[in-house]
Amino acid sequence: MAKLTAFINISLDGCFADVKGDMQWAHAGSDDAEFQAFVQGNAKGDGMLLFGRTTYDLMVQYWPTPPAAQQNPVVAERMNDGSKVVFSRTMSTASWNNTKLVKADLAGEVRKLKQGSQPMTILGSGSIVSQLTDAGLIDDYVVVVVPVVLGDGKRIFGGVERQRPLTLTKTRSFKNGKVVLSYEAG
Repeated sequence: MAKLTAFINISLDGCFADVKGDMQWAHAGSDDAEFQAFVQGNAKGDGMLLFGRTTYDLMVQYWPTPPAAQQNPVVAERMNDGSKVVFSRTMSTASWNNTKLVKADLAGEVRKLKQGSQPMTILGSGSIVSQLTDAGLIDDYVVVVVPVVLGDGKRIFGGVERQRPLTLTKTRSFKNGKVVLSYEAG
């Protein structure tokens, strides 16, 4: 059975986006060479990427562009060439190459995908993470805590109705102040 990992950037106060939906604050400290190596190492994985519509829209505006290929070629190649699924009830088509659009039954579709062997990673996509957490379908959470307090914003687990026990499996800190916390769902 395929493993599903949620990879999430959050502020110190638990937000994945500010009140306007902006996530630029998450890129602070990107000039840290060790952190960049960590990001590039993650990008070398061969799993499928899962997005909600909002995150997909942000990603497709940047990764298929020449600046992305120039600034971060390893990640850009992976983002553009890898298989992707976007979950949206409002989109009519998914224009980014190697992307499948799923319009209904998020949990049911993820259950089907988990029957395969290809690992999957949700990037951002707060509502998708919340729904799949409630459905008990996420196996691992990789949380990058960014050293910023937003004061208010969109909470990553907003709407989760049940407690989910997690086991800390790994931590890693970087010079830029970011801390990566890896958890396994119980």
